[in-house]
Amino acid sequence: MDNDKFIQLCKEKVVEYNNGSMTMTTPPNEISTNEVYVVWLNRTLQNNKALLSTTIENGMYYEVTYNGDKNEMYFDAYKHLYNKEIKLDK
Repeated sequence: MDNDKFIQLCKEKVVEYNNGSMTMTTPPNEISTNEVYVVWLNRTLQNNKALLSTTIENGMYYEVTYNGDKNEMYFDAYKHLYNKEIKLDK
């Protein structure tokens, strides 16, 4: 699967997840692929992986993996729960 097709499919899956399983109380109550963006993308041989997020400020991000050997896609949704700055010695 080429990168453009993979990215479009990823965005569609994020939209389906958001519009089908999450309650959004402030407009817009549904999103489109225009509100989904790719944070990171990698292609290795016949496999693809992308990290995505949306313009909704809810702390969610998504990992989508395509296994080219099995023609399968795996979708994970995560919520950002914790962030801490850690100072490192120079």
